[in-house]
Amino acid sequence: MGREEKMASLVAYAKKLEPLPPHLAALDRAAFTVAECQTRVDLFPEFHDGQLHFYADVNVRESPTVAAVLAILFQAVNGLPPAATLAIPNDVVRLLMHDIGLAGREVGLNAMVQRLKRHASQAAA
Repeated sequence: MGREEKMASLVAYAKKLEPLPPHLAALDRAAFTVAECQTRVDLFPEFHDGQLHFYADVNVRESPTVAAVLAILFQAVNGLPPAATLAIPNDVVRLLMHDIGLAGREVGLNAMVQRLKRHASQAAA
């Protein structure tokens, strides 16, 4: 699969990102914003009955690759114990972005992964 096909697949995957529930949209977002991202990204964790569920508020039209990466990560860890999020490999962004040429987004994407892990660590405590 060539770079264009990979990008098209990634952009299409962005549509799988769940919408932000109204009860989270009403919160003050300052504590949930990932400042390292070029585009505004707010990550919201919910922890119930030993399971984590993440939501994100990101402009999918402006940042489809960011939304797609979040959709991929959320599909892998939502509804699971915090240990699943903590087990995300530290090089997951590099692995996902390999051959696509999105090095400019790696700082923000890595910051999002670290934020997810921080929320998981707090939930596990």
